[in-house]
Amino acid sequence: MVNLTFLRPLTRIAPPREELPLSHKSSGKRRRANTDSEIEMMLEDRDLLVVVKPPGLLTIATEAERRRTLYAMLTEHVSRFSDKRIFIVHRLDREASGLLVFAKTEEAKQALQAQFLDHSAGRTYLAVVEGSIPKDAFTIESLLAENTAFRCYTTRDATKGKRAVTHVKVLARTPHRTLVEVRLETGRKHQIRVHLADAGYPIVGDPAYGRGRSQIRRMALHGAELVFRHPHTGKEMKFTSPLPKSMASLVASAPHPAAATDRAGEPAGEPKSKGSGFRGQGSGKSAGR
Repeated sequence: MVNLTFLRPLTRIAPPREELPLSHKSSGKRRRANTDSEIEMMLEDRDLLVVVKPPGLLTIATEAERRRTLYAMLTEHVSRFSDKRIFIVHRLDREASGLLVFAKTEEAKQALQAQFLDHSAGRTYLAVVEGSIPKDAFTIESLLAENTAFRCYTTRDATKGKRAVTHVKVLARTPHRTLVEVRLETGRKHQIRVHLADAGYPIVGDPAYGRGRSQIRRMALHGAELVFRHPHTGKEMKFTSPLPKSMASLVASAPHPAAATDRAGEPAGEPKSKGSGFRGQGSGKSAGR
């Protein structure tokens, strides 16, 4: 079970019913999450929350788990300081980590989802896969369907499957594993996982489409870049999250791409500490992804 700690966001949290400013200036150097138990908040304003989800945490509730989700935690956070709600824009699988944007209004949600639908918003992922991929870049296209056990698969039946397109670029190779950058043209459930497995290169640690548990105790898939237009200002927003240290260790013998470290050259960390609430500059109290 993951014990979670929020890192203080760039913006302050306003008193109840006071609107948050659209600008987001930091009063000091922003801390990055250095354990898998921390949720890094990249931005919070009156319309949006952008966070880095740790592995092992659901984005939204399932029948088996309704309380311990990122959505529930962000809803609780927002409700402490305003009457705003949280709206789901897109998701990450429980086993994956990386960038997610949530909306605070129905209008912002619809505007963001429209961008994902028309492909004007972009999502880029990093994955470590089993096997050494010989090609430098390739595209996978198929129809994806889901069976009654909620497992996704490739089909030729156009009445069952939906078109899915995945672009893959090799960043580093070892004799047994490959670090790849993945760009989605479509956003189907488990698309990256199914497509890479179909190509013969399942993601390390994938419990459903790969070999299961690995030495890093997580699935090696990370949402590394998120680009969209702000639904209120129209300004292009770009967020990046570096390759987690645990994933980098899987290809340690290969030359490290620039994506393996942040812009300051500091590798990202993995969640281990326990706690709840916000922790960062100053006290551990809420002070306001």
